Amino acid sequence: MACPICDGRMIRKRAEYRYYDVYFGEFDSDVCEECGEVFFTEEASDEIDMIAKEKGLWGLERNSKISYSGNSLIVRIPKDIANFMGLTKGEEIKMHPEGKSRLVVEVNI
Repeated sequence: MACPICDGRMIRKRAEYRYYDVYFGEFDSDVCEECGEVFFTEEASDEIDMIAKEKGLWGLERNSKISYSGNSLIVRIPKDIANFMGLTKGEEIKMHPEGKSRLVVEVNI
């Protein structure tokens, strides 16, 4: 089978899977020898979905709106994400833009 990305040769092997930087394990996949792209088997994808749901990570992405507080803009962090990250009121964060459409927020650990 040829890689749909680069037409390289695909080989079957086990590959590591992480979701939101949480290690899920190694699963059967097809990996391109040229570009390294990983395609998990249908069975592995089903198992990965099940693990994500068990860990409460499934559907963790949320939309939020920018609001005002005094002269500053604020971004609300949804409770599910705050719980996942262990965030509490008063914690310091670091943020920086990555271009015009991405804001990176890091927790100071």
